[in-house]
Amino acid sequence: MKKSGLVSCLIIGVFLFLTSCATSMSPVQVNNTLPTLTKSKFISQAQAEELVKTNKCKYLTKGRNYVAPIGFTVKDDLKNGAKGIDEWVELDGGNAYVLTSYKWITVNDDGATQLHIDFDTMLCE
Repeated sequence: MKKSGLVSCLIIGVFLFLTSCATSMSPVQVNNTLPTLTKSKFISQAQAEELVKTNKCKYLTKGRNYVAPIGFTVKDDLKNGAKGIDEWVELDGGNAYVLTSYKWITVNDDGATQLHIDFDTMLCE
């Protein structure tokens, strides 16, 4: 392998390693990614209030908390969180959820993080 090819491979490897070490996502990343990972319908907090006022949705459970299993990457954390949301929505008899908050909590001295999600479950037309 030529020297330039080796350098390119090393740069790509370092980039991939560093991106896999991220310990959280920005709010925009979470709000853009989470709805693509759930089967349940994602409803924003602003939409939820309007849908309740017009009787198109009703809250089933407010203040649900889910601690997602730790994934290899933060996207894996979010996938695990999405699975938990879908399971709770189904158990509550709903078809939608409202994300109220989330945070990654450091769980050990190595800096590993775990995703905590707060959400409400809803039933919508």
